Order: sequence, then structure tokens, then C-alpha cells
Amino acid sequence: MSGGVMLLRGLVLFVAAVLLCGCETARSGLDYSATERKIGPPKAGHARVVVLREKGFGGIGDPDWAFSIDGTPIKGLKTGTYVYVDRPAGQHQFVAEEAALGVTRVDFTARSGQTLFFVARFSERKNAMIANSSTGLLGWGLTLAITSGYKNQGPLDFLPLEEQAARTTVAELRLAE
Repeated sequence: MSGGVMLLRGLVLFVAAVLLCGCETARSGLDYSATERKIGPPKAGHARVVVLREKGFGGIGDPDWAFSIDGTPIKGLKTGTYVYVDRPAGQHQFVAEEAALGVTRVDFTARSGQTLFFVARFSERKNAMIANSSTGLLGWGLTLAITSGYKNQGPLDFLPLEEQAARTTVAELRLAE
């Protein structure tokens, strides 16, 4: 086979792989309004914390984004899903860590009966690490050094959402399994 044919085959396979990896998979959990009807409001003295991960590129295998709230691990958050927990009113903290990067810590306060919505996204530092992952160890080390001054040293950002906008966004998502 000539080099041109091999190159063309390689290019076709690469494009097919990119298209397949970027496909959005259907989630089977409940939508948010069905979840709300099923579980009702938070019990007295508690607040509900909803964390969502927007629809979009899931990547290869679309792994869970690991994090905790007040030291309790929260699992299952994938592209196009949401998770929720009810917590006593008061001060709380998200924590997400990745050995190579560092730790994300986000403090928030919840009032009794309140539902708080947060969107989880890769942090600016994590995005820089992903963008430079193909540059080898030297590039990876340089990226770590360059991003060492970023405010969030960890892998995720937890961004609060205004309730009306959050309810519109979460209506398109499914409960994580």
C-alpha cells in the first residue's frame, strides 16, 4: 500500500473515532420535575443542593466527576446529569481533588427550605492541563508551573446558578445513577 492510502485510512479512522467519542449518550434517570414530585421538598431545617453537569461532549467513557459535600462522596455525575443531596441548613463545602493538580474547595451557605443549584465544570487549570496533555512530561510540567498561580488549584469549579435559569437547564438533564 502506498503512504497516501495509509494516511487517508488513518485520517478516516481518526475522524470516525472523534465523532463516536463525542456522541451524547442517553441518560435513563428521572428528569428534575419528576424527582421533585417523587421526593417532595427538603425536610424541615434542611436545604437541597443540586449539582448539574451540562449536556455536551462527554469524552471517552465519560467518567464520573468525583467530589464531596461536607466530606460525603457524591458519585455518578456525568455529562447531561444532575445529583442532589439534602443537608441541614448552614455552612457547607464542596471538595474535589486530583493528585496532579490540587484541591478545589468551595464554601456556601444554605437556608432551611432552600434549593441551591450549582453547575460543575472543569476548572481553568484542569482545562489548561487537558489542552497541553499531548506535549509530554516537559509540557505538562510547564503547564503545572504556569497555572500554579490560578485561584482554583483543583480540577472542578462549582458555579452557583440563579434558580430560574437552573430550573430551565436542569429540566433537560437526568438524575445520575
